[in-house]
Amino acid sequence: MFELLGPTFIELIVTPFRHAEMVWGIVPLYFGWLANEMNSNQAAYRTAIQTGFSFIWAGAHWSYKYLTANPDAARDFNLKIFLAVNVTVTVLALVLGVVALASGLRRKFPKYGKFLGHTRFSNYFMITIFPMQSGYLVWSWERIVAIVVFAVPLWMLIHFMLKPLRR
Repeated sequence: MFELLGPTFIELIVTPFRHAEMVWGIVPLYFGWLANEMNSNQAAYRTAIQTGFSFIWAGAHWSYKYLTANPDAARDFNLKIFLAVNVTVTVLALVLGVVALASGLRRKFPKYGKFLGHTRFSNYFMITIFPMQSGYLVWSWERIVAIVVFAVPLWMLIHFMLKPLRR
C-alpha cells in the first residue's frame, strides 16, 4: 500500500514548493504544525490561537486562489458554488479558524468546542490538501487515501522526533 501511494503523497508535499506563489501560503502552515507539535497534548488556548491562525491563513490563501481563478464567483454568488469541494473546504477552514482564534483569545471554548485546543495535527491535513485546494492538483480519491494512510505513520515519526524538545 505504501509503495503504491508513496509517489502520490510525495507529489502532495512537493507541489507547493514547485510554484513560487504557493510558498507564501504553505510555509506558515509548516511553522504552525511545528509550533502545535511543540505544545502539550492537553487542550490549550495557545494551541487554539495557533490553529485558528493556521486555518484562517490557509482559508485566505485558498479564497484568493479561487477568486483569482474564478473572478465572476464573487459577483455571481449562488448556493451551487458550495457544491464544489474546494469551496466547501475553504469555508469550513475559515469558520473553524475564526472560532478557534476567538476561543483562544477569549480563553473560553464554546460548548463542545474544546477539540479546538487539541488540534495539533490539523496543519498536516491543511498541508497535504494545500495543492488541491490551491488548484494545482485535482481532488481525487487516490490523493485522499494517501493523506489518510500516511497520517498516522507521519504523526508518530514527528511525535517521537520532537518528544525531546517538548515540555
